[in-house]
Amino acid sequence: MPTTVPAYGKEAAERLASMADVTASDGALRRFLHGLPGVDAVGLQARAATLGTRSIKTTAKAYAIDLAISMIDLTTLEGADTPGKVRALCAKGIHPDPTDRTTPKVAAICVYGDMVATAKEALTGSGIHVAAVATAFPSGRASLPVKLADTRDAVAAGADEIDMVIDRGAFLSGRYLEVFEEIRQVKEACVREDGSGTAAHLKVIFETGELQTYDNVRRASWLAMLAGADFIKTSTGKVAVNATPPVTLVLLEAVRDFRATTGVQVGVKPAGGIRTSKDAIKYLVMVNETLGDEWLSPEWFRFGASSLLNDLLMQRQKLSTGRYSGPDYVTVD
Repeated sequence: MPTTVPAYGKEAAERLASMADVTASDGALRRFLHGLPGVDAVGLQARAATLGTRSIKTTAKAYAIDLAISMIDLTTLEGADTPGKVRALCAKGIHPDPTDRTTPKVAAICVYGDMVATAKEALTGSGIHVAAVATAFPSGRASLPVKLADTRDAVAAGADEIDMVIDRGAFLSGRYLEVFEEIRQVKEACVREDGSGTAAHLKVIFETGELQTYDNVRRASWLAMLAGADFIKTSTGKVAVNATPPVTLVLLEAVRDFRATTGVQVGVKPAGGIRTSKDAIKYLVMVNETLGDEWLSPEWFRFGASSLLNDLLMQRQKLSTGRYSGPDYVTVD
């Protein structure tokens, strides 16, 4: 994923400019977000369930497993994280299966901001990105200056991507313009101060398990994209309800409609609770059916995961050897 500050095409820039009035005031933004089509919850859940029943043949399954591995943001976000643990995770991201060097590397290693420099050094020359959570993750409850400082520190340490979390309290209170401005300013804080003209890509986390309705998830998606999000992300992985197929489908439909309206393409990242190859393949089917294969790349779709990689490796080994090797043949994170 390139980290150059995006230069939208003329048509996309004109379309975005034509929507400036949407965010000109809190009232205008409220009218726009509440004017979005409502989500048919029953229809949404039925479609997500139907997409999860697609039959995947052996050759396609092997391709899907490798694709899913290449889309993983391999994550450790624990208070007990140490430099040694982060370096070990980076080594696993570079060579997920040391016995088979044809195994794809992961897309990124996701860590807390104070571990960015450690991860950056361990990943030198690998092409794997360093993603850092910021903005008072996972609660999102801090002052804006603190959130911006958190972001700038991670970017200065070398983060290629910033995963910020919105203030759900502000959103659920209807303070949409406040949330919009926070995202916009964090986006500005992602620009590197070294004069290179590059920026860390911004993933905006909604914590969909706390947004209560699918309509709110759709509104949050549009709000984040209007504010400049490069990716929209379901969850922190720190609450009871994280990524689900119906919620992810809402995000996929939102980025599809946003590109149709503005010409700007935005990525999607479901995170939390995706643990098996079967689950991952269901999500890939959903992406293909909803958005087409243009989004089927690490540049536009990611899995936020820690345990998913091990199951993908076990299923990959089974396809290549005909034998199920079991969890003893993969590293414990």
